[in-house]
Amino acid sequence: MGWIFIFFFLSGFCSILYEVIWLRLSMAQFGVTGAMVSIVLSIFMAGLGLGSWASGHFIRTYEGQRKTLAMRLYAFAELTIGISALVVPYELMIGRSLLGHSAVSSSSGYYLISGAWVALTLIPWCACMGATIPIGMWAIRKNFSHGTRRSFSFLYLANVLGAVVGSTLPPLIVEIYGFRGTLKVGAMLNLLLFVSAMVLSSRLSKVAAETAVSPTSSVSSDRATLVQSHDSKRILVLLFMTGLTSMGAEVVWIRLFTPYLGTVVYAFAMILGVYLASTFVGSQIYRYWSGSGVKESAVVWGMLGLGTLLPLVVASPQFALPAYQLLNLVRLILGIALFSSLLGFVTPMLVDRWSGGDPDHAGRAYAVNVVGCILGPIVAGFILLPLMSERWVLLIFAAPWLVIGVNPKWSVGSQQSELRPFLRYVCYAFTAGALLLAFTVKGYYEEAFASHEVLRDSTATVVASGAGMQKRLVVNGVGITFLTPMTKLMAHLPLAFLDRTPSKALVVCFGMGTTYRSLMSWNISTTAVELVPSVPRLFGYFHSDASQLLQSPLSHVVIDDGRRYLERTDEQFDVVTLDPPPPVQAAGTSLLYSTEFYEAIRRRLRPGGILQQWLPTGDAVVQASVARALQQSFPYVRVFHSFDNRGFHFLASDRPLVQRTAQELAARMPERAVQDLIEWGPATTAAQQFSIILKRELSLDQLTSGAPQAPPLQDDHPENEYFFLRQYLHMKL
Repeated sequence: MGWIFIFFFLSGFCSILYEVIWLRLSMAQFGVTGAMVSIVLSIFMAGLGLGSWASGHFIRTYEGQRKTLAMRLYAFAELTIGISALVVPYELMIGRSLLGHSAVSSSSGYYLISGAWVALTLIPWCACMGATIPIGMWAIRKNFSHGTRRSFSFLYLANVLGAVVGSTLPPLIVEIYGFRGTLKVGAMLNLLLFVSAMVLSSRLSKVAAETAVSPTSSVSSDRATLVQSHDSKRILVLLFMTGLTSMGAEVVWIRLFTPYLGTVVYAFAMILGVYLASTFVGSQIYRYWSGSGVKESAVVWGMLGLGTLLPLVVASPQFALPAYQLLNLVRLILGIALFSSLLGFVTPMLVDRWSGGDPDHAGRAYAVNVVGCILGPIVAGFILLPLMSERWVLLIFAAPWLVIGVNPKWSVGSQQSELRPFLRYVCYAFTAGALLLAFTVKGYYEEAFASHEVLRDSTATVVASGAGMQKRLVVNGVGITFLTPMTKLMAHLPLAFLDRTPSKALVVCFGMGTTYRSLMSWNISTTAVELVPSVPRLFGYFHSDASQLLQSPLSHVVIDDGRRYLERTDEQFDVVTLDPPPPVQAAGTSLLYSTEFYEAIRRRLRPGGILQQWLPTGDAVVQASVARALQQSFPYVRVFHSFDNRGFHFLASDRPLVQRTAQELAARMPERAVQDLIEWGPATTAAQQFSIILKRELSLDQLTSGAPQAPPLQDDHPENEYFFLRQYLHMKL
C-alpha cells in the first residue's frame, strides 16, 4: 500500500505538470484568450471524467481476471501518459499548421475548429490520467486485505499531495529546461512509474497465496444497501456541486487576489498550491475522521457556504495588512484555505460513501464531480462575471451550501444527536454571517479607486480611474498604462522613419487607445487588436474624441489575441506597433516578445515596413534576451531609451532604417499628427520632441552587455516569465 501511495503521489505531480504546460503550449499555438483557456481546461477535465467512467466500466467487465491484471493495467496507463508528454507538443503544432491553411477567420469558426483539434489531441491522454484512480482501487481490492472501502480517499490523498508539489516545482524546472525539457522530466517519471508498477505486479504475483483476499462480496453488499438508500442520488448531486463550486470559485479568486499577488506565473502557482495543499489537509482529516464511523454534521455544509464567501473579506481594502509581499501569501491562505480544506474533506467522503470501495462506482462518481469541474469555469467566467460583480458570483456559489446547512435533510448522513438543536443554531449563524459578509464588505474594484468606471467581461475586470493627466487603466487590479507621451511616440517614431508615405498600421494591445489615436492622426487605415473586450469600451473615459475616431471608416478594432490575429490575417501593414501589458514578467507576455512571434510579424509587414516594440526597463537578462530575439528576426534594429527612462523603443525592419535628423522626421508628419505628438510635451515642437529621443539612442551591444550569455527569447524558454532562480537565488542559467 505504501508503494501505491508513492505511485499516485508521482502520478498527481505529473498530471498537474502536464495540465499547466499543455495549457501554455495550446495558448502559444491557438491564442492567449479567455475562451481558449476555458476550452483547454474543460477538455482536460472532460478527458479525466471520461477516463474515470470508462475505466470503471472496463473493471466491471473484467472483474474476474487474475489479480495482477489491475496493477499491470495501471503500469501501462502511466507509460501511455509518459508518451503523451513527448507527442502532445507536436500534435498541437500540426493543428496550428492545419488551421493556418483552413482560412478560418471568424472567431466562432476558429474556436470550433481549434477546440475540436485540442479535444482530439488531449482527451485520449487525459482519459488515461482519469483512469488511474479506478484502476488503482481495483488493484487494492484485488491484492490487499485492508483499506478497500476507503480506497478512493487513500488514492485521492496521494494524488492531491503530488499535485501540491506539481503546482510549485514545475516553474523552477521550466526556468532551467524550458517547457519541452520539463515535459521530458515528467515523461521520465511516468516511465519510472511503469517500471516500478510492473515490478510490484510481479512481487504481488509471487506472494498471491499469502496476501490474496477478496472483499468483493462485502463491497457488493455495501453497495447494494446504498443503492436502495435515498442518499444515493443526493450524493451525486453534491459531488456535481462541489466540482462546480470549486472550479467556478477559482475563476473569481484570480480576479480578487491578482491585485495583491500580481500576474506572474508564480502568483498563479501560489493560488493553485494553496488550494491543493488545503485540499490535502482536508483529505487527511477525512481519512482520520472516517475511521471513527461517525457521520458528518450539517455544520460542514454551512461552513462550506461561509468559506465560499471568505475571499471577499480577505481581498477587500478593509482587510488591511502591512505592505510586505510575504503577507500577501497570508492573505491568500486566510481567503481560500477553509473552503479548499472542506472540499478536500467532503469530496472523498462522498465518493467513498457512494462507491463503498467499488472501483466501477467510484469511477462514475468521480466523473460526475469532473462534470461539475468542467461547467464551473464556464458558468463563472462566461455567464456570471460579465453580468455581475465578484460579490454576487460568490454568493450564488455559496447559496446551495448555506441552504443545505440550515436544512440538514437535504444533505446525506447528517448526524442525529442530542446536539442537533445547537448545531442547527450554528448553521443559522453561518448563514447569517455569510449574508452579512456578502452585503457589507467593500469590494476591491469598487472601493480602491476614488473616481472610476468598472466594466466586466469573460476575460477580466477593467477599471478606468482618475481625472485629467492622472487617469489610469487597471485590468484585474494591475495598472496597465497611464497618459504619457511615450505611448504617442510608439506610433509617430516608426511612421516618421518609414521610407514611404504610410497607408496602413496595426497596434497590438489597445490600452487607453493613445497609440491607436496617434496612428489615426496620420489619416491612415488603423487596426487595433485587444484581448480584453471591455478595454476599448473605456476609450471615451480617457479621450474626448474617442467616439469620432471609432466611427471613422479608417478605424478597425478587433477583439482577439494579437498573435493569433497576425497568424490568421492576410493583411499587410506598413507599421506594426506593440505595447505588451506590464509587468514584463506577466504570465503569457513572452508570446509577444519571442522569435516565433517576430516571425509572424515579418510575414505581415510590407517590404521596408517597421516594427515598433516597447520593452519596459528591468532585468538585464530579459533586456538582452528580447534584443537578441529581435536581432535574430530582423536584419536592421535600432533602439532608443524612452523620455523618462521607463523603457525602450525598438525599431526593426528588413531594410535599413534611414538616418534622419529630428527636423526631417518632423517634416514628414501631417499637421494633425504634429499636434498629437506635442499634446503632452515634454517639448513644444515636433522637431524638439524627436531631437530628445534621437539623442537617447543605444547600440544593441550596450543593451545586451549586462547579460552576454542570454539567449534569444523563444516560446519554449521564456526568460522573462520564469525568473525566480535567476533573481532570488542568483543562479546562472
